Amino acid sequence: MSTEKRLPEWSPPSGGDAFASEIREGIARSSPISGRPSGAPARAARSIPEPAELAAAVKEGDRGALARAITLVESRNPAHEAPAARLLQDLLDRSGNSIRIGITGVPGAGKSTLIESFGLYLCNEGRRVAVLAVDPSSVRTGGSILGDKTRMEELARHRNAFIRPSPTSGALGGVARKTRESLLLCEAAGFDAILVETVGVGQSEGLVRDMVDFYLLVLIAGAGDELQGMKRGVMELADAILINKADGENLPRARTARAELERVLHYLHPATRGWQTPARCCSALNCEGIPELWELIRQFEGETRASGAFLERRRAQNITWLDRSLEDELQRRFFARESVRSTLEELRKRVGDGSLAPAAALDELRPMLP
Repeated sequence: MSTEKRLPEWSPPSGGDAFASEIREGIARSSPISGRPSGAPARAARSIPEPAELAAAVKEGDRGALARAITLVESRNPAHEAPAARLLQDLLDRSGNSIRIGITGVPGAGKSTLIESFGLYLCNEGRRVAVLAVDPSSVRTGGSILGDKTRMEELARHRNAFIRPSPTSGALGGVARKTRESLLLCEAAGFDAILVETVGVGQSEGLVRDMVDFYLLVLIAGAGDELQGMKRGVMELADAILINKADGENLPRARTARAELERVLHYLHPATRGWQTPARCCSALNCEGIPELWELIRQFEGETRASGAFLERRRAQNITWLDRSLEDELQRRFFARESVRSTLEELRKRVGDGSLAPAAALDELRPMLP
């Protein structure tokens, strides 16, 4: 390998070798998953992982293996579908041993600060915490900032925590396309408290309700009446409502908001059978109200397990998972057909120029539906 020093074009004429770089031979290290040296050709590094080996590494709590497993199940590459399915099946017996907590709320309510304070509290109590943080994707590029590891810097460094940011990739409901699968993988890796942070976008947040045990709605006092419609839609799904930023001059407003919410909740049908949704105050910034939140969740888990509502919800969620997976697969296969793509392209042109009504275009596509 060449060790010739090279100067970049932008280096100053008098810079000398201070700006030079060279390529050196690396140190070969074994991969914890495949056993191949890290210096192996790029083609080998991009190969499809063996599900059995990956599953074994995940069960041992290997964080690198867990990250790679999540990447595999999130992949849209058709070649990854079968290995991902085998991986999930191999890990199924290790799933289900956690409390799954969904956290949603209006933008600016302090969800990330709350999750860091709450996650650190659980970690220090001996819990292993996984955070599935969902970031909104760009409607133009499909990309995402994925900044939750930056916002939860202290939690990200804790040995008992694992944070996985994922883009929504166009999925509705404030969650990523494969959040259910990622949740199962985290459980198989030994994390016993899974926090799912949604993007906090309003009425479509109901989808996360179908994958968690406890659903927490985070609000702030003084947000204005313009949010009442959105809050009502999510309030009916929440197992608890938390008024964050209840500190300093905002504390009286937070207490007033809590009292108002408790009156409203009295007239709403509970989201979970046998459980009356409470309203609480907290200050995530000052870590006030965090232990009480965990005690509330423990109380919820104990009561719903005793009544059977806990396992009843999980069974229903598994069936919903199957139904949504089937819908996704049918849609994927439909649009993958060449005849559909060519016909749809022509119909879109006609609809776009106003010569064909969308309903009429759908009528032409109907015979092609499965």
